[in-house]
Amino acid sequence: MRGIDRLAVVMALALSGPVCLIGQSSRASSSEHKQIIALVNKNAAQYQQVSKQIWDFAELGYHEQKSSALLQEQLRAAGFKIETPMPDMPTAFVASYGSGQPVIGILGEFDALPGLSQEASPERKPVVDAAPGHACGHNLLGSAAALAAVALKQHMDNKHIAGTLRYYGTPAEEGGSGKVYMVRAGLFKDVDVVLHWHPADANGVINGGALAVTSAKFTFHGVAAHAAMAPDRGRSALDGVMLMGNGVEFLREHVPSNTRIHYIITKGGVAPNVVPDLAQVFLMARSPSGEALGEIWERVLKCARGAAMMTDTTVDIKIISSDTNIVSNGPLAALAQKEIEEVGGFTYSPAEKQFAEELQKSLPPSAIGHFEKTSAIVPLRPVDPNAPAASTDVGDISWNVPTIGFHSATFVPGVAAHTWQAAASAGMSIGQEGMLIAAKALALMGADLYAHPEVIAAAKLDLQSQLKTMTYRSAIPADQKPLLNYREE
Repeated sequence: MRGIDRLAVVMALALSGPVCLIGQSSRASSSEHKQIIALVNKNAAQYQQVSKQIWDFAELGYHEQKSSALLQEQLRAAGFKIETPMPDMPTAFVASYGSGQPVIGILGEFDALPGLSQEASPERKPVVDAAPGHACGHNLLGSAAALAAVALKQHMDNKHIAGTLRYYGTPAEEGGSGKVYMVRAGLFKDVDVVLHWHPADANGVINGGALAVTSAKFTFHGVAAHAAMAPDRGRSALDGVMLMGNGVEFLREHVPSNTRIHYIITKGGVAPNVVPDLAQVFLMARSPSGEALGEIWERVLKCARGAAMMTDTTVDIKIISSDTNIVSNGPLAALAQKEIEEVGGFTYSPAEKQFAEELQKSLPPSAIGHFEKTSAIVPLRPVDPNAPAASTDVGDISWNVPTIGFHSATFVPGVAAHTWQAAASAGMSIGQEGMLIAAKALALMGADLYAHPEVIAAAKLDLQSQLKTMTYRSAIPADQKPLLNYREE
């Protein structure tokens, strides 16, 4: 097919929704799909237990030593070659099987969130007060991705399929931008397609979307003084933080409505009778467009510098993370939709339904979802830039490699990520059943991509055509190393 004709096909696919370059009869046979699903089921209990162990570990980003080691151990035992190619990111690893092209990558994450420790209970019960918890389900994410990789590897063995399969153990997704550093290290330069998934309260394809995000810590430096006897000698760093926050609040009126700006004061002084000579605010700004975010960020910086000028203080700005939006891919999305529709969802047991109903009592009435969400598949639709969304460093990979993902219903319907309710769901059978949907869809997707290189070629053309009108940016300085203690910087 001539280049212009192939490009036309790709763009038609991208716009037409759940259509695929390959028909049902030419995909991997239905009997092969049943064999792959059987391989996932065969190993399911083992990796569900792995997910529970990682849930128990609940380690923060860049410190997931036990979680990373456990996944490496499982993949090594399954026949993968393990490499830890980044000395400055000790919990990152790559597990590889096979050789040659095509190269299919599957992403795994395993970091927890601070302060969201929670028992597998429908009521708020921390395991340890103020300790980390898996409130985004990354214990399920990394384990299901590994389960999919092992099943796909076994299928490749059984059918003598050529190519390379890689599992990427990617640390610190929660605000540490681990994948950005892995991209910069060249770990994805020869990959043809990247597959990923994420826990949610529904099943569907992730085709683009997510908010570009930049975060930084703004540290103001002033002059300490006795707040009563000699306040005139002081220059309050806290005043700088507060005026910066005030400026950001006024800024909200003059940014696109789908912008998100949120922050916490991490340091505010040591005593009210001492003029604070050090104060710090940790701020994140988000937008569906990386380009728009760049303009918004410049205005945030002006708020900080203006506040320092007004208070006669100085401000140091340390970029902590920067993730961009996910680039969609029409050909991959069409195939992914067929895979997850073939897998289908799952139905709660009576005990799971009772757990879910009890947990939903803690949700606002308007948020409570129907249990049918776990058994249904969301239709493939264009991304709505004004819909609620989060951010992920998967976006930076998608600007470099054709990328597609899945959502799977691992949370009780209506539960949002980054809540104790999500941590509770991720630690019990609802999350463990939901992760199997993702593992099966990932494994089927990988098998069909190995069988049909024309889909990979079309996916690459789709990405190339979009990059002609878009520019990739990351606010992380080019020479910055991973911030292993970014929460304490």
